[in-house]
Amino acid sequence: MATPDLGQGPTCLMPLVSLLPLFHDFNREYFNKTLTIGSQPIVSVRWSDGRLRKTAGLYRRKRRFGLKDSAEIVLSKPILEHLPLIAIESTLCHEMIHAWIDLVLRVSEAHGPNFHAQMAAINSAQKRFVVSVRHKFPTPIETPKWWAVCPSCGLRFPYKRFIHDAACRQCCNTYHGGRWHPSCLLNYEPASKED
Repeated sequence: MATPDLGQGPTCLMPLVSLLPLFHDFNREYFNKTLTIGSQPIVSVRWSDGRLRKTAGLYRRKRRFGLKDSAEIVLSKPILEHLPLIAIESTLCHEMIHAWIDLVLRVSEAHGPNFHAQMAAINSAQKRFVVSVRHKFPTPIETPKWWAVCPSCGLRFPYKRFIHDAACRQCCNTYHGGRWHPSCLLNYEPASKED
């Protein structure tokens, strides 16, 4: 699927816009008001608390034993806060399709035929933004806490934490038939800020 062109449409940076008015507009325009009961959303919508750094957004339903399920859409503050409004709109609409498939259609599906049909309908109904299966927004670069170094081949791998008994996959595949071998154990070195 084509990546949204962030150069099209309104390019005014709108950090941390209120998501609920957008949700209600999209619910009315593209989901026939099915994501609300009266004026109450059947899914909560919020910005992340800063921890969502690898994906622009997500939809999830929490099943809780003995309690009512809860569903939420979370958009990444670190990724989206400095991008144009169209990036926020595209991501929110994408996650609303997931919520609609789960809560309204009651179908277990990721990016299947229902998702593609609704995505195509939304994209053909407006030209302001493009909903896509995969976004290619810039993600914040995180420096690793550790460099794991293979003693055999010298390859370095970034790690956030020390992992006991991790071995170089390339050397295990090349010299040991794909099986883990102690000669391929990675040595950890603290990463410096210059890395």
